Amino acid sequence: LPELYSLVQIEWDNSTHDIPVVARSSGAFIDQPFPDGTGKFRRISEYDFELYAQDKAEGAPASIQRQQLGYTKDITLSRRGLNVEYTYEGKNYEKYSFNTDAVRECKNAMMRRLDIDLQHRFTFGNSTSYVDMSGATVDVTVGDGLALFSTVHTLLASASTYRNILANNPQLSRGALEAMEKMWIENILNQFGQKEARPADMLWTTDDPNTVNTARELLKSTAEISAPNAGVVNVYQGKYKHQIFPLIATDASGNVDSTKAKYWGLIATGKAGWQAYLGVNEEAHLMPLAMSNSVDVRTDNTSIPARIGYGIAIVSGRFCTQSKGDASA
Repeated sequence: LPELYSLVQIEWDNSTHDIPVVARSSGAFIDQPFPDGTGKFRRISEYDFELYAQDKAEGAPASIQRQQLGYTKDITLSRRGLNVEYTYEGKNYEKYSFNTDAVRECKNAMMRRLDIDLQHRFTFGNSTSYVDMSGATVDVTVGDGLALFSTVHTLLASASTYRNILANNPQLSRGALEAMEKMWIENILNQFGQKEARPADMLWTTDDPNTVNTARELLKSTAEISAPNAGVVNVYQGKYKHQIFPLIATDASGNVDSTKAKYWGLIATGKAGWQAYLGVNEEAHLMPLAMSNSVDVRTDNTSIPARIGYGIAIVSGRFCTQSKGDASA
């Protein structure tokens, strides 16, 4: 058994890069350390500060800087798992490729589950909750209690509201992108209702071919998109990173959902941008052999458990926008 476990561990380690976790590596989500012994929950808060200095009259005290605690949201850890199971015959009769493929695909399944959970924050971003593939109800509200994408997001120190859904939900085009940019500059507000001059740096889409190709034409053409000659500069070249999220257009079980194929939007990434957090307590790993009752004496099957543990929380809808691309009101 130790020899089998050693083989399984080697195959596990070698399969690290089989399945990239697109959403995690995109930069859209902020990794939040979540060490053992620090609890199941981690509260994430946003803070805003007065943007402009005030006049100071001669001999008079300076104004005190306004500070505002923004909305909060808790990361709640959940664990995912699968057991790699080998029959006695598979283990001992040299079915090597089957054994190694099982390990590889088990790790891939861990990585896929993390990826789809992250991308489903966009998929179900117009709802306040959804039931995931395991039957659990997932709260996908942001700190103000609304869905991630809303026309009436609230602020804590202002009566103003802001929207992050583009009116009429057009498909991606130059005109639609300019309309979203205009919405962006008019709706990126701090908690005091002041405009924040923080540009987006990511254009995100699904893997819909027409939408992807439109994004590439917009961002990578060397000429202005509709120009009759090639000497006109394309103002979008280098403006945004194009990020494809291939699992957005799926249902909760990972099946194709074509009604979401045209989703797209903008994000400002980094800690000064969209406050979307991934807290990881357990990277995908095999449980130590000593911790598992590995052999079933009834069947002679050997089970080696694989686990991953993480939580996701999005504090705010600021710095992330969406169009559903379906022309809905």
